[in-house]
Amino acid sequence: MFETIKSKGFQVLTLHHAEAILKYDMSNAVSELEAVLSDVVIPVEELVRGGGGEGQVTQRMRKALSDTYGWKKHIFEIKKIVDGQEKESISHEIDHVKFFPKGTFALEIEWNNKDPFYDRDLENFKRLHADGVISVGAIITRGQSLQESMREIIENFAVKQAINSIDKLSKFYSPTPRQRSLYAAAAESKGSFQKGWAHAFVADKFGEATTHWRKLEDRVKRGVGNPCPLLLIGLPKGIVSE
Repeated sequence: MFETIKSKGFQVLTLHHAEAILKYDMSNAVSELEAVLSDVVIPVEELVRGGGGEGQVTQRMRKALSDTYGWKKHIFEIKKIVDGQEKESISHEIDHVKFFPKGTFALEIEWNNKDPFYDRDLENFKRLHADGVISVGAIITRGQSLQESMREIIENFAVKQAINSIDKLSKFYSPTPRQRSLYAAAAESKGSFQKGWAHAFVADKFGEATTHWRKLEDRVKRGVGNPCPLLLIGLPKGIVSE
């Protein structure tokens, strides 16, 4: 299962019988996800220009899932009724949901948010599964190889683009005064602007406190989201086009 994207370096982790559910009850979900993820490419310039939670790569994945395969945003509303009177109402908004004949699949994309968003996603999946609403919950995020290679990728970009001063960044984005200070300090520390900028830029935009594979894996190992069947997918460094 997911052999196509695994061969391209994607990380795939299934938990709590998710693999059996996907294989026997929701095989179309696997095919559709593989089709979308197999086409994911991130030009390195996008990493420099963007970096937020709703970056262009996220937008492209969302569009493919929604427009091509019908994975739409959905709000689940769960009400507690006692003797005909509503006592409690809780809603859970999921960015991508698809209803298959034998189950419901909920999916979130966490490209570059703050890592507490994982807690929100996993707890939502846990509650919805406990209430019999979803069969599987999934998260797509930055994989380990991409996270660990980010500084090298950005530094290589700086060298190729001859970015050797803060002024040369204006072609791609306008650093804030805070960022300018960070870059200047890092350039002095690392001995070159390109190396210093890459180090400071990645720490600032794609740092340890953002959503990446290790942060997600740490949470599921602690049992966050348990016992909801989970599918976790990490985007590899190979999707970055230099």
